[in-house]
Amino acid sequence: MNFGSCRYFCIGLGEVLWDLLPGGRQLGGAPANFAYHAHALGAESLVVSRVGRDDLGRDLLERLTALGLATSGISVDPVAPTGTVSVTLDSSGQPAYTIHTDVAWDFLEAGPEVLRVAAGADAVCFGTLAQRHPVARESIRRVLQATRPEALRIFDINLRQRFWSRDVIVESLALANVLKLNDEELPILAELLGGSGDDDQGLLAWLAQRFDLRAVALTRGARGSLVWTAGRSWDWPGSDLQVADTVGAGDSYTAALALGLLSGTAPEDILRIAHRVADFVCTQPGATPPMPAGFAAEFVGPRRT
Repeated sequence: MNFGSCRYFCIGLGEVLWDLLPGGRQLGGAPANFAYHAHALGAESLVVSRVGRDDLGRDLLERLTALGLATSGISVDPVAPTGTVSVTLDSSGQPAYTIHTDVAWDFLEAGPEVLRVAAGADAVCFGTLAQRHPVARESIRRVLQATRPEALRIFDINLRQRFWSRDVIVESLALANVLKLNDEELPILAELLGGSGDDDQGLLAWLAQRFDLRAVALTRGARGSLVWTAGRSWDWPGSDLQVADTVGAGDSYTAALALGLLSGTAPEDILRIAHRVADFVCTQPGATPPMPAGFAAEFVGPRRT
């Protein structure tokens, strides 16, 4: 694995899978989606995950390659199948997921080469879903501990089908320095952790202080989003869109947030760009549509040398 030094290097750490949508299968998994969108915004990206030794696994690796993503961080499981998720969409394009278990990414490995590459990452995005199995959970912990102190470790909490626990959430927050969650997850997290605050802004400030987080981002669907960073909050309103589906929109938002923080972009501009990117994804089918080339030029801050 060899990545150039002229761009930021981002890792999507965790599940990679096929979303089985009504219109056909699409590449899925929040970490893989994050890696794709970070790449589309100008970063070098790597997915660290695991697929099965089956046709779905081979097709998935080919799909990642076609999207311009390196696959050297993906190992092959000799027994467990490639992960799949059955997805249904309601009338507004909101997805519901049935996530199948005992699949290859449950046995994700963190070998010496993956740990070496993680030490050079500028940002790593991970969530709760891939930590449902103790093997993958330990591997994710080792990768995060291998990163540099200044790297972004973005916890995209992603609560699905009860594949999470309080212990996993608390340990993940302790490893992270950026948190991204949505308006359905915030009240669950607040109740779970005994959070205090009169409103969303207060809860985000409380989370940032308790876990020493550099930034906390709350997405609120049609109501826009709120970001807490540098001791204050920034709010962005929602947009009136013709939605195809919302699959992957949150992951594209996370990728824009990561590159905005890395480049030193002003918070209000991070929000503007993140919503521009996520809004576009909402108007397209699937999580990884071709992205307009101009999006990558939005981040103009200092680059790593």
